[in-house]
Amino acid sequence: MQIYRFLTGDDDSAFCHKVTKALSEGWVLQGSPTYAYDPTSKKMRCGQAVTRVVADQPYDPDKKLIDYR
Repeated sequence: MQIYRFLTGDDDSAFCHKVTKALSEGWVLQGSPTYAYDPTSKKMRCGQAVTRVVADQPYDPDKKLIDYR
């Protein structure tokens, strides 16, 4: 089974660390990153989709994605 996450954050080092942490946990970059201006916060925001293949099992929307093995 393949699981999906979309990481978002301000355009700063914390966002880069968030993506790097996901990669270190076995997540793989999926597609190109996004970059857009948020007029409410008046900041640039980043987004990156990541996926990970886990053992076949029933999908449970109440289960945290990090708990899939």
